[in-house]
Amino acid sequence: MANGQWYPREWPDRIRALTEGRLTPVVPKRAATVMLLKDTDGAPAVHMLRRRASMAFAGGAYAYPGGGVDPRDDDRQIRWTGPTRAWWASRLGVDETSAQAIVCAAVRETYEEAGVLLAGPTPDSVVGDTTGDDWEADREALVARDVSFAEFLDRRGLVLRSDLLGAWTRWITPEFEPRRYDTWFFVAALPDGQRTRNASTEADRTVWIRPGEAADAYDKGDLLMMPPTIATLRQLRSYDTAAEALAAAPGRDLAPVLARARLEDGELVLSWPGHDEFTKHIPTGGASA
Repeated sequence: MANGQWYPREWPDRIRALTEGRLTPVVPKRAATVMLLKDTDGAPAVHMLRRRASMAFAGGAYAYPGGGVDPRDDDRQIRWTGPTRAWWASRLGVDETSAQAIVCAAVRETYEEAGVLLAGPTPDSVVGDTTGDDWEADREALVARDVSFAEFLDRRGLVLRSDLLGAWTRWITPEFEPRRYDTWFFVAALPDGQRTRNASTEADRTVWIRPGEAADAYDKGDLLMMPPTIATLRQLRSYDTAAEALAAAPGRDLAPVLARARLEDGELVLSWPGHDEFTKHIPTGGASA
């Protein structure tokens, strides 16, 4: 492998099955992930975690905090400030209920996996240090789904700060994958007074790293990543501060990126529209190039 692109061995067989009509695509689940940024000298750093090698999906790959929507994320309206649900629905290309669920999932998963909470007691404030025992008990209750995020916010007297998020891009897991996600990627700045930690049971390491350095390590084959992760890192490397990246988010195209698989000249060709670097040519014998 010339770089660190995550590429499961079973993909060629599954791609063949899809192109031959022997595989029915799984309906993707809604998900959200957050590229958490903090300023360093000359460039912002992004918080990344390495998925445990034992994980069935993308084991050993570097990613951002995130995960699937909890069905209760759109159960009822939560305490909320910032752009309205209608605004987010238009921005994300979904209905208002789904918009709340996706934004809620982004904030909740960032707290569950990184210990960072984009919420505050008032519409213009953010909580400080969230590393105390009482905070940890609440975080663990969220992870265990013993309480919903709405219940957590109510108990704490907090409002979700949707204005601290910027929608960046949207990727859908390829149709031949057995686990599929329709994932919205967001950017956010690390709030003052908060700090990240490895709070995820799915990760064995976390790092703060500049996007350019992470992309260089991927190119050398030192860091394993899925296509959307390295694609977003390359996009982030042009910004000098976290604020610049957040300011750019509203202008970003959120048309979903979905891999295409086709038979061409005796090869299986896997491509991601708009991202030529990820194209794979797979001879019918099974080897990849």
